[in-house]
Amino acid sequence: MSTPNATSATSSRLVRAADLILAAPAVADDEATSATGTGLPGMGARGIADLLARRLAADPSRPLVTFYDDETGERVEFSATTLDNWVAKTANMLVDTLGLGPGDRVGMDLPPHWLALVIALATWSAGGDLVVAQQPTDQQPTDQPGASSKVAALAPTTPLHVLFVAQDRLDAAVDLDVDETVALSLRPLGGRMTRSIPGVLDYAVEVPSHGDRFGAPPPPSVQADLVRRALRTAVGWRLGASDRLLVTATPSSTTGLLGGLLAPLSAGASVVLCRRLDPDLLTRRIEAERVTAIVTDTPTVDGPAVDARSGWPGEAAAGVRVLRLPASA
Repeated sequence: MSTPNATSATSSRLVRAADLILAAPAVADDEATSATGTGLPGMGARGIADLLARRLAADPSRPLVTFYDDETGERVEFSATTLDNWVAKTANMLVDTLGLGPGDRVGMDLPPHWLALVIALATWSAGGDLVVAQQPTDQQPTDQPGASSKVAALAPTTPLHVLFVAQDRLDAAVDLDVDETVALSLRPLGGRMTRSIPGVLDYAVEVPSHGDRFGAPPPPSVQADLVRRALRTAVGWRLGASDRLLVTATPSSTTGLLGGLLAPLSAGASVVLCRRLDPDLLTRRIEAERVTAIVTDTPTVDGPAVDARSGWPGEAAAGVRVLRLPASA
């Protein structure tokens, strides 16, 4: 990819999302309800699209994702129905406009944002191979030197069929081998890019015209492994449909992908995703959004995966669990 407006390139580390998730140590679960996830809505799901379909069928109107950006003051909320519509439109764009086929690689270089969840779900729904671009500032404690060090990074020259990238991070993608680049402004209300860039599609311009129903193809076999890991994490964290998880992790981390998306989706829980969280607002947000658990990037080394103590960032409210993925040995 080359853009005339890119002035300086920074190195991106490309990692397959499935490898990142499956390389992480599994959350310990209760042997009585172990890895099958007995009783969870996601039990028996064939792939990621099936996880979302089950959540949609079970509770279409209850909030699934609530998003905050404390720098802009944005707050938006998506029911399962609304989020599914966005996923379907994006998946249709991938297949119909961008020609995505089964197994084609889809890159994603985005900060914590509701659109990152949409693009991840749409890629998996369309049978694509999600690849996340990790910037040095994106590295999470869960990913270093543990799970991420066990995952072989793809070469920067690895071909990507599509790259979804934040407009302000286009410079970081300048050296990647990309067939089609789709930029997102990430402005409130799904605003368009602040300027047009030759050779770059604007997500906000392209996606609205696509249909809000998508017929997902049979999922690749690796998605069964992702579903099992999501269920095991949900069981280990004792998640249920009444849980609301506050998440700040980047979608290029194990915590963001597994703890902040797939595990709650498999349990029928909901997510409060916060970008640029103001710590002074944490207590008020927990109360206003009825948060039951905080998913933190600090991994456990010894002790339970569910930590009821306060401590991120500052003091968590009484009764709010602090959830961590295990650290690698």
